[in-house]
Amino acid sequence: MPFRLFVLVAVLAAFPTRDPILRAWFIEPDTRMNPDLQYGQAIPGRCTGRGIGIIETLHFVKVVDAVGMLRGSQAWTDKDQKALVAWFAEYLDWLLESRYGCDEAATKNNHGTWYDAQVASFALFAGRDDVASRVLSEAAEKRIARQIEPDGRQPHELARTKSFSYSVMNLRGMFTLAALGERVGVDLWSFQTDDGRSIRKAIDWLAPYASGEAEWKHEQISGVHPEALYPLLRWAAIAYGESEYEKRIEWIPDFDRKAERMELLRPAR
Repeated sequence: MPFRLFVLVAVLAAFPTRDPILRAWFIEPDTRMNPDLQYGQAIPGRCTGRGIGIIETLHFVKVVDAVGMLRGSQAWTDKDQKALVAWFAEYLDWLLESRYGCDEAATKNNHGTWYDAQVASFALFAGRDDVASRVLSEAAEKRIARQIEPDGRQPHELARTKSFSYSVMNLRGMFTLAALGERVGVDLWSFQTDDGRSIRKAIDWLAPYASGEAEWKHEQISGVHPEALYPLLRWAAIAYGESEYEKRIEWIPDFDRKAERMELLRPAR
């Protein structure tokens, strides 16, 4: 995506404009995106679109969460809200029913995790709690049990050329699923298989790399950036009531968290 929509909605709430980008992107007939990714990650001469292109809208999860900041603002009317809900309801149907959506639902790595996160998030936004509850309930076995090893490794992500980045990205998706689960009474934070596979094991496995306590020995062609673990450590500290995760944030080298968005969204407790 060419911009961070979460920041956009905050700006729009503070500075009402006649034609905010949210309307242009999702609502206005002449400019809006069609509610599908039929041409997502197309390759000229090879394919017009692919299921894996659905990963490109993972940041839309932030849109449906952050648009609440606009409620009550003169820049965002009830008509706008209804139109946005309608857009995501259509997109949800496409994700659930299209061939590309079904392909992505069957993937076993971060693509599958973020597909579920999108479906659950958009379903809650569109008032289809039954869909969200089903997807989140299935995520325990379908995502956590199959993607995390008993020691916390994520083998599908470790096989990538950016193994650290994708391990963090996938776990961020699972944290998102766990947070969404709170809305429908599905507890993914404490889910654990008989042999110990769990979200908590995954963050515990990654945590030592935040401070350099452990050296990353898997392929990572873009360099290891331990500050990427900061949001997950803060989230884990809150979800599990464990101060050790918060302490590890202080150990991240050359990192000042004061200007980070997480300090507003999930301040330390």
